[in-house]
Amino acid sequence: MAQDLTLHQRRRAPTPQELQDIPWLNALTAHERAQTMSQLVVGDALAGDVVCRIGRAPTYWFGVIDGLLKMNIDTDKGDSLTFTGVSRGGWFGEGTALKREPYRYNVQALRPSVVAGLPIDSFHNLLSGSLGFNRFIMNQLNERLGQFIAAREIDRINNPDLRVARNLAALVNPVLFPGVGRLLNITQQELGYLVGLSRQRVNVALKRLEQAQWISVSYGGIQVLDLAALRSHTLPDT
Repeated sequence: MAQDLTLHQRRRAPTPQELQDIPWLNALTAHERAQTMSQLVVGDALAGDVVCRIGRAPTYWFGVIDGLLKMNIDTDKGDSLTFTGVSRGGWFGEGTALKREPYRYNVQALRPSVVAGLPIDSFHNLLSGSLGFNRFIMNQLNERLGQFIAAREIDRINNPDLRVARNLAALVNPVLFPGVGRLLNITQQELGYLVGLSRQRVNVALKRLEQAQWISVSYGGIQVLDLAALRSHTLPDT
């Protein structure tokens, strides 16, 4: 049965639609793209599957075709500290892949997800010969730096409503997660896992953000109405 196999054992070739959902392929020349598409693999991750594990050497550079992952570590106190979520269209771990060093974090699927992987040797070959790929990676690293600076700022925010707002903004970042757009498919429970709040407290925060007309909550997810406000504004009476 599929659930008895590891994610690596469940790998397969990507479908044509899945290849269209990989944003950086468009940065390659036709020859580079043809070569690279034959080297890509995808895996159908189950909820709870670990994509990357602390201490393991990287063998792929990973991206999310569909679904939601979380990047976290386990603290000395036995708690789990979440750095960020990885939503649709996001590719991650390029710093680790560049240095070929062991992972310093875990990446785990919060729900059934489709995860793509480019073999690390193919990743380095593109870095050595593709101008378009280098530009994409430079933009990734630059945006990632901004993301983690923002994450440090979020850690110092004591207001739960603003913590939810800032995390929502991070999950719809158009550079890091181009597949999301302005409609984020996420449950309140999943958002709670990423923010470190209970589902009930997340519900309260979402209602406040909706009242401020920053978001609209629907059955299909959370529609972002004002990304700039989510990123930097404060709420009335906070």
